[in-house]
Amino acid sequence: MSEFIAELKRTHHCGELDLNAVGQSVVLMGWAMRRRDHGGLIFVDLRDRGGITQVVFNPEISGGSHSLAHSIRNEYCLGVKGPVEKRPQGQDNDKIVTGQIEVMAEDFVIFNPSQTPPFMLEEWIETNEAMRLRYRYLDIRRPEMFNALKLRSDCSLAFRNYLSGQGFLEVETPMLTRSTPEGARDFLVPSRLSRGHFYALPQSPQLFKQLLMVGGIERYYQLARCFRDEDLRADRQPEFTQIDIEMSFVDEEDVISLAEGMIQTIFRRAGQEVALPLPRLTYDEAVGRFGLDAPDLRFGLELVDVADLVGEAEFKLFSQAVSQGLTVKAVNGKGFSEGLSRKDLDDLTSFVANYGAKGMAWVRVRQNLEWQSPIAKFFTAAQQAGVNERLKAEEGDIFFFGADAASVVHESLGRLRVELARRFALTENKPLTFCWVTDFPLLDYDQREKRYVAMHHPFTAPQTEQLDLLAAEPLRVKARAYDLVLNGSEIGGGSIRINTPQMQQAMFKILGISEAEAKEKFGFLLEALTYGAPPHGGIAFGFDRLMAILTGSPSIRDVIAFPKTQKGSCPLTEAPGAVDGLQLLELGVCLEKE
Repeated sequence: MSEFIAELKRTHHCGELDLNAVGQSVVLMGWAMRRRDHGGLIFVDLRDRGGITQVVFNPEISGGSHSLAHSIRNEYCLGVKGPVEKRPQGQDNDKIVTGQIEVMAEDFVIFNPSQTPPFMLEEWIETNEAMRLRYRYLDIRRPEMFNALKLRSDCSLAFRNYLSGQGFLEVETPMLTRSTPEGARDFLVPSRLSRGHFYALPQSPQLFKQLLMVGGIERYYQLARCFRDEDLRADRQPEFTQIDIEMSFVDEEDVISLAEGMIQTIFRRAGQEVALPLPRLTYDEAVGRFGLDAPDLRFGLELVDVADLVGEAEFKLFSQAVSQGLTVKAVNGKGFSEGLSRKDLDDLTSFVANYGAKGMAWVRVRQNLEWQSPIAKFFTAAQQAGVNERLKAEEGDIFFFGADAASVVHESLGRLRVELARRFALTENKPLTFCWVTDFPLLDYDQREKRYVAMHHPFTAPQTEQLDLLAAEPLRVKARAYDLVLNGSEIGGGSIRINTPQMQQAMFKILGISEAEAKEKFGFLLEALTYGAPPHGGIAFGFDRLMAILTGSPSIRDVIAFPKTQKGSCPLTEAPGAVDGLQLLELGVCLEKE
C-alpha cells in the first residue's frame, strides 16, 4: 500500500471514464459513497468532484485488496488502481456517465477513515439546515452543493473574461476604511494603534470606485466583499459579494448596454439564453401597475385605478379617500374566488396590514357578474358594472381593493399580488423574466426623522433637465438611476454619479448634512471632485442573489461556501465568540455587563 501512495498519481476523475477507457489501467481517488457486499464481490461507489465510478473488489484479482475492502465504510477517503472493464450485460446504470464501465481493483489504499456522517451526503436530502451548516465541510461534498459552488466559479470567470474584453481593470479596494453614512449600520473594527478610533468594514466600494474614476482608471470592476450590520433574512447575509462596476465618460445607456451583455454572458455560461435588449419600465409605471419598484412580470394581477368609478359610492372608505385626494386601486384575482375561503380572506387582510393597510375590501364575482361581498350593497348597479368592465371581470374572479395614501396602496397591493402568485403557483415553470426600472425619484421624505433621504445614495446625480427643481420641489426631481430586476428581485442597481463638488455639496445640504459633517465624513471625496473628476457612473450586482436564482435556491446561503445563519452566527466556527481580555485591553475596549 505504501508503494501505491508513493509511486502512483491520480489519472482520472471519477466522472470521466466510459467505454473508450476499457482496457486502460487507471488510478482514482475520492470518497466511498456506498459499499455493497455481494458475497464473493465487494462493490464500492467511489465519488469525487467529477462524479461516481463503480469499483469492484474481486478476490480472484487481488485477495489482499478484497480482504481490506471489508473495512471500507461510507466517506472513507480512498485511492484505487486497476483496469477499466465493461460492466456485465444487464448491469448498466444509465443514471450516471460511468454507468457502462467499472474499475477492477488491483490495489488500493485507505488514505483516511471517516466517522459515520451526521447526515446522508446525497442530493436533495431533507436535513435540518442548522445541521448542514454545522458540518458544512461535509455538506459541500454533496453534488448539489458542489455544483452550486462550481457554477458560481464558472460564472465568476465568465463575467471577468467579458469585462476584461471590454477594457476593464480589476482593482481591489480597502477592507478597512472609515465609517460613512450609506444607509445601513457599519461593522466597526477598533484600532490598536489609534486607540479610541475605529475602522469600518465597507458596505460597498462606492466612494473608492468613484475615486478610481478621478484617478483615470476609466473602467473598473471588482468581485467585492461587502458588509452590512442589518437584520437578516433568506436573501441577506452580514457579508456578501457583489459585482462592482464603474465607468468614466458614459451615460445611462452605456452602463445599461454593458450590463446587459454581461448578464447575457453569465446566463449563457449557466446554460440559459437571455434575449436582448431587456424590457424597461419607469419607476412610476412599475409602482403604478405592480405596486413595487422590483416587479415580477411573470404573471398579471396588475393594479388598476378605480378611484373615478367609486368616488360617488356610498361606501365611505372609498368616497372619503377620493375626496381627500388619496388612491383607490384594485387587483383582480382571475378565477381565484373558489380557491379562497373566508378564513383565507381574513388571513390576507392581516397580511396586507403588515404593509400599512388599515383593511382590505373584497368582492367575489358570481353568475351574471353579480357581486357577493359585505360592501356590495353600497354600490349601484352602474358603479358595479363600471368596475367590472375596467377589471375585465368574469365569473369566478375576486377583486381586492386598497384605499389610502398611494405609498400604502401600492406597497400593500403589490405584496398581495406576490402572495397570491405564491399561493396559486403562478410562477411555476415560467421563464426567467428581466426588466429595467428607470427614472427613480432622487429623494424620499422620512416622516419619522422629518428630513429628505436619498432613494439610492447621496452620490446619485439628478436628471440634468430637472436641476432647477432641486431647491424648490426636490421630491419631483428624478434620479439618473436604474435597477435590473429578475423575477421580482432586484439583482443590480446603479446610477450616474455627481462629479462636481458644488453639486455634491448641494445634495448634502438637501439631505441635512452640514458642511462640517460633510467635510468630516466625505472630505476626501469632495476634495477629489475638485481635481477634474470626469462624468462617471456604474452598477453593482448582488452576485449571491444572482447565483441563488440561477440554481433555483430559495436562500443565498445555498450558494455561499460558509454562510451565516439568520442570526448572523456561524454554526461551524461558533463565530461570533468572546475574545481574551488582554486583546480588549490592547484595543482600549471595555465591555459592559448586560
